[in-house]
Amino acid sequence: MKVEIYADVLCPWCYIGKRRLAAALETIADRDRVELVWRSYELAPGEGRTPGPTAAEAMAGWWGDQAAARVERIRSLGAAEGLELNLHLARPVNTFDAHRLCHLAADHGRGDQMMERLLRAYHTEGLNVADPQVLRRLGGETGLADDEVRAVLTGDGYADAVRADRRRAIECGVTGVPSLVIDGARPVPGVQSPAALRELLEPGRALP
Repeated sequence: MKVEIYADVLCPWCYIGKRRLAAALETIADRDRVELVWRSYELAPGEGRTPGPTAAEAMAGWWGDQAAARVERIRSLGAAEGLELNLHLARPVNTFDAHRLCHLAADHGRGDQMMERLLRAYHTEGLNVADPQVLRRLGGETGLADDEVRAVLTGDGYADAVRADRRRAIECGVTGVPSLVIDGARPVPGVQSPAALRELLEPGRALP
């Protein structure tokens, strides 16, 4: 079974969904039959590399008086999954290079670990995931060779792969993240309970 996960580093729901998917996979006896593929989906391709307002401040602009309650809900749902979501520290930036780094990591069998490290860096530590120096450090912490990471970040490596994921998302009908595309079926929400996700991963499960 091939599970394609459309996600962006900026999305706290993607971090929550990743934890719930991992919990679902832990309950599956034949875990090795499920192949996870992270797909790039840029929520804010127009963002620059220099951090501006925090995610919490941006949400206040979107949701007005409801913002504080929504931020707290995201924080509490994250905490239930063992995550520290610091939306008052996280500052949205362009994630194109972060996605390129994920593709490099995937070629070394470390795509899941790289996405995990990027999500923690942004949502918990408040790091600038558009900064090449930060990305080089995170790549090294994930086990990638520094010369390979540097070559990607200073060149065009995997740029086409990120753009291809963008086109694939449109073709598949993905309109938000996290979204799961299982064996080429229609996308389904990635933020579901571990039990619901486990059902989706059962062999022979009828998908939409």
